[in-house]
Amino acid sequence: MNNSLKNTARLLGAGLRALLMLTLVTGVIYPLVITGIAQGLFSDKANGSEIKADGKVVGSSLIGQSYNLPLKKGQETPEPDLKWFQGRPQNGLGSNSVNTQYKLILSGATNRSADNEELIQWVKDAKAAVVKDNSVPGHRVEPSDVPAEAVTSSGSGLDPDISRDYADLQVHRVAERNGLSVSQVRKLVDEHTEGRTLGFIGEPRVNVLELNIALKGLVAKS
Repeated sequence: MNNSLKNTARLLGAGLRALLMLTLVTGVIYPLVITGIAQGLFSDKANGSEIKADGKVVGSSLIGQSYNLPLKKGQETPEPDLKWFQGRPQNGLGSNSVNTQYKLILSGATNRSADNEELIQWVKDAKAAVVKDNSVPGHRVEPSDVPAEAVTSSGSGLDPDISRDYADLQVHRVAERNGLSVSQVRKLVDEHTEGRTLGFIGEPRVNVLELNIALKGLVAKS
């Protein structure tokens, strides 16, 4: 009986020591080492790829933002603020119904098939809106000019980038709304166009938040 208790106590002691050691190694030492390596080698990415303006964090280069006008009385869907470059549609994100005290960023796609009637109507309405919003005196946008990402949301709904084609399509409208020349705004787009990753992966792209921060600075100087 005594031997049995001693063996049990010894096994429990060994198990407890193993638990404490593994907790220390995997729960304290390992996270601290990985955090230190991340902060030392690529602190910007480790901290969320933050974008700063006027000394303040205004967003992340990995998460898209909306640029809308304040809701009017009785209005459910905000209108885009057309003095800014617009990102991709955010259909399908839904709303935070779990804890309405906080406004959360929700990620998700529409989960509708290509032949879904509601999705088809969304695309048609979005294309008509893009044509209307970006057609200004002396420059008309044709439906065939509208790129796919201008009327469809990404898989996450949080895509921070648009194609160079969609950025170029918005140049005349942004210039007209901000009292700038087309050449000034086009130069801004040129400066904020990123090439293919490693020279061959993906397509040239423009980060909308970074572009709009630069636009704000250009308007302030004008």
